[in-house]
Amino acid sequence: MYKFTVNCLAHKIDSQNAVLKLYKNYKFNLLKNNNTLQVTDFGKGSKHFKNNKRKICDIAKYAGISTKKAKLLIKIVEYFEPKTVLELGTSLGLSTLILCRQNKTEVTTIEGCKNTINKAKVYLDTYKLNSILFYNKNFDSILPKITANSKFDLIYFDGNHKKKATLKYFNKCLNCINNETLFIFDDIYLSKEMQESWQEIRKHKLVSVSIDTFYYGLIFFRKELTKQHFIIRTKS
Repeated sequence: MYKFTVNCLAHKIDSQNAVLKLYKNYKFNLLKNNNTLQVTDFGKGSKHFKNNKRKICDIAKYAGISTKKAKLLIKIVEYFEPKTVLELGTSLGLSTLILCRQNKTEVTTIEGCKNTINKAKVYLDTYKLNSILFYNKNFDSILPKITANSKFDLIYFDGNHKKKATLKYFNKCLNCINNETLFIFDDIYLSKEMQESWQEIRKHKLVSVSIDTFYYGLIFFRKELTKQHFIIRTKS
């Protein structure tokens, strides 16, 4: 944990980092797109949107991963170098782009909204990112199949932000962990119920170490670690 904190979390990311430059270019193109999408929202909904007809630029601005969070996510995935990743919540593919690490990682990503995942496919294809397997499915319908037959090095939770759903998907994904698996929960301070979800998750008997970075909640299952909880705030 000390090495991870010093060499990853506290390490300032290089502005010339290849994945960071790719992310910035990708988001720049999304922010220029004023076309609208009819979005199907299976989660808690958004305080930024009054209806489900949304501009692509606004989705990227308000629902897409911020640059600060992107830098942190890049540092984490480049530190651990996962070979296989499961992502719950594709949206327009900003975090998907980071997770696949320029085709170094196989990413399975799930998104319930057909229009947003189709747009993500189009954009990601222009960057020749072909290590991504897309599922346009509701989490409840596809997770049992995926978690029954696969193991993942990293699972990124950024979909339904309701407490009941978050805990359900956490427990379902326990079926596909190994000793090295890392769970990353986005928006753990989004709402009271997300904070409650996070508290329950980090106390689970299989969890060895949890780290609260404010932006993300990190969960480790390594049996060689003593159960501990850390709160770490770092600059990007």
